[in-house]
Amino acid sequence: MKPLRNPEQDIQRFRGRLIAASALVAGGFSALLARFGWLQVVRYREYKARAEQNRTALVPVTPNRGLIVDRTGAVLATNFSAYTLEIEPANVTDLEQTIHALSEVIAITPRDRRRFFKTLSDSKRLHSVPIRTKLTDAEVARFAVEQFRFPGVALHARLFRRYPLGKTASHVLGYIGRISDADEARIRRFADPANYDGTNYIGKLDIEDSYEQALHGTTGYDKMEITAGGHPVRTLARTPAKPGNNLILSIDLKLQEVVERAFGKRRGALIAIEPATGDVLAFVSMPTFDPNLFVDGIDSTDWKALNDDPDKPLMNRALRGTYPIGSTYKPFMALAALELGKRRPDSTMLDPGYFDFGGHVFREGGTQGGHGMVDLYRSIVVSSDVYYYSVANDLGVDAIHDFMKPFGFGQLTGIDLDGESHGVLPSTAWNWRRFHQKWYRGETISLGIGQGKNAFTLLQLAHAVATLANGGIVMRPHLVKEIEDPNTGKRTKVVDKESARIPLDPEYIALVRAAMVGVTTSPEGTAYHVFKGAPYQAAGKTGTAQVVGIAQGAKYHASQLSERHRDHSLFISFAPAQPDVQPKIALAVLVENGGWGSEAAAPIAREVLDYYLLGREPATGKDAV
Repeated sequence: MKPLRNPEQDIQRFRGRLIAASALVAGGFSALLARFGWLQVVRYREYKARAEQNRTALVPVTPNRGLIVDRTGAVLATNFSAYTLEIEPANVTDLEQTIHALSEVIAITPRDRRRFFKTLSDSKRLHSVPIRTKLTDAEVARFAVEQFRFPGVALHARLFRRYPLGKTASHVLGYIGRISDADEARIRRFADPANYDGTNYIGKLDIEDSYEQALHGTTGYDKMEITAGGHPVRTLARTPAKPGNNLILSIDLKLQEVVERAFGKRRGALIAIEPATGDVLAFVSMPTFDPNLFVDGIDSTDWKALNDDPDKPLMNRALRGTYPIGSTYKPFMALAALELGKRRPDSTMLDPGYFDFGGHVFREGGTQGGHGMVDLYRSIVVSSDVYYYSVANDLGVDAIHDFMKPFGFGQLTGIDLDGESHGVLPSTAWNWRRFHQKWYRGETISLGIGQGKNAFTLLQLAHAVATLANGGIVMRPHLVKEIEDPNTGKRTKVVDKESARIPLDPEYIALVRAAMVGVTTSPEGTAYHVFKGAPYQAAGKTGTAQVVGIAQGAKYHASQLSERHRDHSLFISFAPAQPDVQPKIALAVLVENGGWGSEAAAPIAREVLDYYLLGREPATGKDAV
């Protein structure tokens, strides 16, 4: 028989279950409410920011790079905008297939392909890599119609650097190029990396490199509302980019062009400086190159052509080349002899054509029987080697070093370009550090004529000439005259005061200047025929620097040497050179393997002075080798 159910027990059991279920539901709702409170109150700001980030994006706005102009306002470097076709490698499964398909829509050359893969391998930072730059309107329209076929490929509006004069002044301007991994590390050292968000290019050489921070500007940002797929809907806020500063160079573009044409196909360098200010009026290294080749990433074929060229067009001879400067050193040696009491203005000596030092004969260059009796004035005019062998022997290497150092020989001039060479101004201490050897007196003799272990940059020589023309007042040479704020137009001078003063006797300076004038005006002068008939007075000094050694007693025959083993041709000058007149221009010229200074370098200097002082422009340049 089935037992009877107890209604009271059933009710109690039901109540217990109901209470347990209610407690469970209440606990669940309490936990849910607590979680809501935690999310909505405690972590409200964090999740609001995350939601905002999902809804919006900060898009960097690349600033306009500053312009570079010459002292008259002629544009040397500018910008233009154009569309580029870019591939995002992370979003493309087969690069080769994608590029092949793209080439059916947009013309893609083998050069474009090589540049794409070189850029891709050179930098890991690039989100997208250009396969074609500077698309035409028709090409943009064609791709826009076909874009749906190419995920991971997009059009981008970019700013491009342009050097409208091509090869002119390339060793002044340098160039910009795509930011590499090495550039990334450099940016972290000198700038805020965030300021380079969205920037793909950076200055790589010379002015573009040295003034990178001034030229770059400040990156702006657009706050964009975006869809879940990342497509922009509208601009919510904007922080405008600030353009980079403009650079007003001290360079006179027309003078620069005159110099480059005067060199023709010859190798060498010329630097012209305004002595009173340190403004570099012309800064030429020949041959030049086209900086536009580097803007998009230089093609391997172009790079090989430049790098393998025996004339080394990428070598900045004016800044980094070091050379013996030959007889252009003599005016400074004469000044040292006077200031240090080793010679008097009226003291004379016999130049028999050789100087005997302990049985070793140092011969006169360019003449068999010497110059006879010479004093200090005539020693410069006729360029007596024997006179300066004797001066160097009497001074000694350390006295020469100490006197020449303030003129900048063997020192960094402080010009506003990176990579300047030190050169070599020898001393006993230097010789020991470099070779761990004692300096022998016989090594000093050749220093007197700018040979031996002397090795200076042409910039150092031009700077020293400008200092001599300026009466010993040292002005730091500079290529940027002023920096201009593009918004306010305010200009700031780069150099506005002298760097130092060399204590020199005005009487001695006048004597050396007069002798240098004699070089161009006296019938005995080594540059007389070059400057004959000049309607202005120019001070000058020719120089011929040996490239390869000649055995003692042997004669130098240029025709028997290969062209690159022949002597270098040099000339220094400043003008006008009348007493009590401030010279307007000082210069130094080097023609590699050009022979005598009066044959190659001095005629170039004459063309430069004729143009700068008279406005007389040569009809044609020379194509001599």
